[in-house]
Amino acid sequence: MGKTAMTRREKRDLIRILIALGMFAVIFAVDKAIGLDGVTGGEFGWLLPFGLYLAVYIVIGYDVLWKAVRNIAHGQVFDENFLMCVATLGAFALAIYRGATGLEIEGFDEACAVLLFYQVGEWFQRYATGKSRKSITALMDIRPDGANVLRGGDIVRVDPDDVEMGETIVVNPGERVALDGIVTLGASDLDTKALTGESLPRSVSAGDEIVSGSVNMTSRIEVRVTQKFHDSTVSKILELVENASSQKSKAENFITKFAKFYTPIVVGVALLLAIVPGAITGEWSTWIYRALSFLVVSCPCALVISIPLSFFAGLGGASKCGILIKGSNYLEKFNRVDTFVFDKTGTLTKGNFAVVEVSPEAARERILELAAIAENGSSHPIAASILSTYGKAPDGGYALTNVAGEGVAATRGDDVILCGNAALMARYGVEFDKADAVGTVVYVAHNGVYAGSLVIADEIKDESRDVVGALNAIGCKTVMLTGDNDGIAKRVAGDIGLTSYRASLLPQDKVSEVERLLSEECGGKALCFVGDGINDAPVLMRSDIGIAMGGAGSDAAIEASDIVLMKDDLRGIPLAKRIAEKTMRIVFENIAFSLAVKLAVLVLAAFGIANMWLAVFADVGVAVLAILNAMRALRVRNDRNISLRHAVQ
Repeated sequence: MGKTAMTRREKRDLIRILIALGMFAVIFAVDKAIGLDGVTGGEFGWLLPFGLYLAVYIVIGYDVLWKAVRNIAHGQVFDENFLMCVATLGAFALAIYRGATGLEIEGFDEACAVLLFYQVGEWFQRYATGKSRKSITALMDIRPDGANVLRGGDIVRVDPDDVEMGETIVVNPGERVALDGIVTLGASDLDTKALTGESLPRSVSAGDEIVSGSVNMTSRIEVRVTQKFHDSTVSKILELVENASSQKSKAENFITKFAKFYTPIVVGVALLLAIVPGAITGEWSTWIYRALSFLVVSCPCALVISIPLSFFAGLGGASKCGILIKGSNYLEKFNRVDTFVFDKTGTLTKGNFAVVEVSPEAARERILELAAIAENGSSHPIAASILSTYGKAPDGGYALTNVAGEGVAATRGDDVILCGNAALMARYGVEFDKADAVGTVVYVAHNGVYAGSLVIADEIKDESRDVVGALNAIGCKTVMLTGDNDGIAKRVAGDIGLTSYRASLLPQDKVSEVERLLSEECGGKALCFVGDGINDAPVLMRSDIGIAMGGAGSDAAIEASDIVLMKDDLRGIPLAKRIAEKTMRIVFENIAFSLAVKLAVLVLAAFGIANMWLAVFADVGVAVLAILNAMRALRVRNDRNISLRHAVQ
């Protein structure tokens, strides 16, 4: 994941912990070696260890004492700061009582140790949270500082909010693109890593659309602005990031409520543990010590800290891969998805015409050459797909005659090329082999002799088959909904390997179909819809989880979705699925581990078997282990391998 520099506060707190730890280690070693209470001797021998340990206590715990007092003043009594203060001050009071009554001093060292290790746990928590937050808020660096606008022949530096649509901005090498627009002058490479997680630069030239937030790497370019700043890509991403942590999962809400009721209960139990047995046996110091140990163990730090941190780390790990998940509740729900419903055009397919078949294949180059000659100069999408596939400059000098609704006849002297549908072949009396294919069939003839045919269809994305295959392999249902006819839908579904499909659907029909699929869900499972178009917004909102394609997707689809794939790469879906599964596994591991250890040590503390040192481990030790476990959610291997088994380490 790379190294993450500590903040100034983290460095300051670490230095304070190390100083207090050094002081404590020296005092504790001397105390155990020679007995500090015996240095001065007499009735007030306890004052020396009291003073030395109190110095350590103040250095390491002054902020905990202040937080407890401040929170009590604001009506927030039962939190971890209150528990730490009661337990440690109680231990100090118990040690003073035992020293003043001539008993063996017990409690000074343990009180300092409790606060010391508590602060260690808090430092780990702050550092881990900061590390997770940086994975998400690294995207905040995409906010541009300003924009260079061409006005009256001069370049003026202004705030991006002050740039109007239609104005031209200048982006110099090293600068961040401030607004969405179209390149009008120049060519360069853009670093889009902060937006998509993709490390390879993207080349752009005049006529290409570019989005705000990317960095111009090589040459100066001029861009005509097509979106106001508040509607730009960078603004929408920042809004998603800022709101990501506001949506809490059920697990987080449960832990919050749990801590709210749990803390007062354990304080009450600790009081009873100190008072009732103490009054019966008369051994007040023994039972007060047990009650204080009980309080230290009962602090719910491990749960309160590690559960939200687990989700935060999961969100951070996803954002590093260009997957924006709008909240931990969506991450939790995505873990339960077992039905994936896909839009076709622009999602499973590229949404553009392409030559998908040439027949006969042996004459491929000759057929493409003849078709390119006939279609040269045409702006029709079918002509563009043929010329793009041919990839060369076709011979010129042909007179092109458009036959409405049928095709093109290209002539140069006695040389005649026909390129069109079956009606064009019939018009010129050309015998041809009728193609049985799904898509637009273009027949080609040369000087009255049939040469072959091309099939033009919407091109399937390279990753679609792998993604659908991976989802099918883990037992998920994969469904395609499309407005195309049944023939096209059947071909696409068969090529990709989808479980089922529905064709000839209007936008409202897609909603009805998703509602039907939702009604079939049972056992707490969920349905996910993946789309990119503006007509997908209603069904994205109706599904349990909506996934939108961030780059090519419409604004409405992105706003209506719960997860955004910034790379426009479907491979983000199984990767996000694995991140969700891993995050939820870590959450339940932390809950089970924390509760099991705490319950065990609580019982041991109540019966006097566990002293305050073991109580420290049960509190701070468990919290640190849970935090370290939570940080595993940040470890995501983002490569081109679609394997679900190895996508997340």
